Parts: sequence; structure tokens; C-alpha cells
Amino acid sequence: MLRYLLPLGIFAALAGFLAVGLKLDPKEVPSPLIGKPIPEFVLPRLEDPKRRFGSADLKGQVALLNVWATWCVSCRAEHQVLQALKESGVVPIYGLDYKDERDKALRWLQVLGNPYEAVAFDEKGRAAIDWGVYGTPETFVIDKRGIIRHKFIGPLTEEKVEDILLPLVRKLKAET
Repeated sequence: MLRYLLPLGIFAALAGFLAVGLKLDPKEVPSPLIGKPIPEFVLPRLEDPKRRFGSADLKGQVALLNVWATWCVSCRAEHQVLQALKESGVVPIYGLDYKDERDKALRWLQVLGNPYEAVAFDEKGRAAIDWGVYGTPETFVIDKRGIIRHKFIGPLTEEKVEDILLPLVRKLKAET
């Protein structure tokens, strides 16, 4: 009897692990930065390299930091969602242009529209490394104290904005 139950038990355990694994979303990689202060950085602005943009500019308000690049196909798909979010006025969006060419990025924003309050130009990608970025687009939700509260990996969609981002932003704005 035991020789039949042992293989059946092993099969049931493997099937359980498989069922749990199939429910996981590979794009939902937990970030070790959630709940921690934003990484310190100061970079030249995309639109004016003489001016600087840094972590201090993100504090004191609920804000988004969107990491993007002109060579990123998914960034183009996400761009109109960012434009609509900007037009709603719900939350300011800041950009981090990652490993890009300044002229191409400026043209991109001129042609597609600029959803950003300001864009930091991370030409070599060093600041993005501190943020734990390993691809584009990635979007961080930052609270008033400068704490990272959520990270979206991949393009923002209307569904993600409505179901996750907007409720979180409202909750963070209500916090004192």
C-alpha cells in the first residue's frame, strides 16, 4: 500500500507547486526598495544640461518617476497613458531618460508630447542602477516623505492606472 501512496503524495506535492507557480506574474518582481527612501542622485536635466534634477526634487509630494528611453518599444506604447495621466492632473510625473541620446529624447518628447514635469538625463545609466532598474519602462510611486511605495515593471496600461496606481496615489495623498 505504501508503495502506491508515496508516488501519489509526491505527485500531489509537485502538482501543488506547479499550480502556485502558474498563478505568479513574471512581471511582478518584488523590489527591495519598496518601503525605503529613494536613492540619492543629481543629474543634468534633459531639456537644459546646465540645470540639475535630483532626488530632492521628488520629496514633499506624491509623485511618479518613470524610467524610459527612445529605443524602448514598450515606452512608446506606454506614452499615451502617461499623457492622459498628466492631463488628469492627479499626480506629477517625472522622467529618468535611461542610456539614451539627448537629441533623440528631445525629438521624442516634441513629437509625442511631454508628460513630465522634468526629465533627468541618465546617459550612462548609473542612477538607474541605484534604483534597481534592469529594463524600461519602469515606474516608481513615491510618497511625500520620499519613500518608494510601489514599482511598476513594464508599460503602464489604463487598467494598471485605474486599478492600482490611482487608488494608491489617493491613499498616499490622504496620509499626513
